[in-house]
Amino acid sequence: MSPLMEFYPQIKWVHYHSVLCSGLIFALRGGASLLGAKWPQHWLPKYGSYTIDTILLTSATMLFSMLLPLGMFANGWLTVKLALVVLYVVLGVFAMRPKRTQKQRAVFYVLALATFGFIYGVARMHHPLGWLLLLR
Repeated sequence: MSPLMEFYPQIKWVHYHSVLCSGLIFALRGGASLLGAKWPQHWLPKYGSYTIDTILLTSATMLFSMLLPLGMFANGWLTVKLALVVLYVVLGVFAMRPKRTQKQRAVFYVLALATFGFIYGVARMHHPLGWLLLLR
């Protein structure tokens, strides 16, 4: 057993709240950017977002390392979640790039938010289908 296991509840708390903060900041920055605001590209929200994402990834790595003895890909939902996180990051980068057209950025923004919502559903349901389980 990992020596970190005694801190599991605290690390999970940090991870959960940094996910919410990261998603909220992306939604606010992306929405404001689409409306033409300049503040989303200012260094403070930009690097604040990077800081929260670093905390998020650090806590995720810590939680992941606790699962290693159990078989890191034994849970299908975790594999799906990791793949969706990569997709979310790519879509988010495209949504925030000022070189793209307004319409392209809006499409990437909506797709990134939908991906974020699905990731959240996969994590909450502990199942690869996430929120789609509710439709059964």
